[in-house]
Amino acid sequence: MNNKDIRWKQRFENFEKAFIQLKDAVSRYESLDDLSKEGLIHRFEYTFELAWKTLNDYLESNGVISKFPREVLKNAFQAELINNGEIWIDMLEKRNLLAHTYDKKNFNDALQIILKLYYPEMLNLFLFLKSEQ
Repeated sequence: MNNKDIRWKQRFENFEKAFIQLKDAVSRYESLDDLSKEGLIHRFEYTFELAWKTLNDYLESNGVISKFPREVLKNAFQAELINNGEIWIDMLEKRNLLAHTYDKKNFNDALQIILKLYYPEMLNLFLFLKSEQ
């Protein structure tokens, strides 16, 4: 096992921990109060960061070098590591917008997009990378 292979697997361990926390929050969504829902949004933010960084390390271990998050996502889509490249690019573009959850409409919109679009894509990535371990 080379260093690049070890690096993506180590990064995956962190992604897995973050994803499990996000999964827990998503599974209990209906019973969460507003403060806990803010925590769900925050969990999404750091899980997404670990997701694209894990993808980058995985791609690099397979000889694909990317310099920027958008490039990582495009390369991951081309390599069929992620199913819906548009949703992943949307995650990337909206991650900063999610910080504005003090506005009730933004707050509710962020939660719905995480639950309906982003979480299922992260689940698919998690399952794929887990099978590669």
